Amino acid sequence: MRQRLLDNSAARTVLSIWSWFVLGVVIIVWTPLVTITWLVTAPFDKGRYAPGYLFRKLAVAHQVLNPLWTFHTSGVEISDPRRPYVAVANHQSFVDILLISHLPWEMKWLSKADFFRFPMLGWMMRMAGDISLVRGERGSAIAAMKQCRKRLDAKVSVMIFPEGTRSRDGELKEFKDGAFRLAIEAGVPILPLAVNGAYTALVSGDWRLGVSNAEVRVLTPISTDGLTNDDVEDLKQRTHAAIAAAVAEMRS
Repeated sequence: MRQRLLDNSAARTVLSIWSWFVLGVVIIVWTPLVTITWLVTAPFDKGRYAPGYLFRKLAVAHQVLNPLWTFHTSGVEISDPRRPYVAVANHQSFVDILLISHLPWEMKWLSKADFFRFPMLGWMMRMAGDISLVRGERGSAIAAMKQCRKRLDAKVSVMIFPEGTRSRDGELKEFKDGAFRLAIEAGVPILPLAVNGAYTALVSGDWRLGVSNAEVRVLTPISTDGLTNDDVEDLKQRTHAAIAAAVAEMRS
């Protein structure tokens, strides 16, 4: 039935209008809720865990009300949400962000500076403690890594797409070093996340949403104990191989 919706242009258009409308309403409703949570918890929640956790649930509310998308989470269960990790994932689509937000613990996201300029959405990102990055600017990258380290020190995980940007064809690209260097220097494990299926949710060049049955799978954490910066390349390649294998399995 979902595939018939995709093939039916009129139905897909109507459902896309509904889904974009719902997203706008949810953002409007969520903004004061996140603001109140931020204000109430600020004196004792230095890691901004509570407002960030609530902010991510915006994606859950939208998906429930969006008939075109079905999202799943699977894999390793993280028993201690305040055990900090550097989480890394393959990046197929902007919708990966909404999919990964379904995981039941809070992570601070390294995100393009452009997102922080959006009304309401950008405000919530700031209140949640997300980290701004200007692509191509070395100074911004250094400052962003320092902010990531502060979040880890506050016992909150950070989430980074090590490909640097989303894949244009849905295939896994090479990883950059930053996330792996950060994990080694902070002495925290890498948490690999494999994403599959979100690529069809938002087709490039088309404002209409696509049908998506997507999954994020939590893989076994990779320890950085005893590693130095000389081990960045090996850690990066081990993580890349683990995510690639999981994505291939999910596709099959």
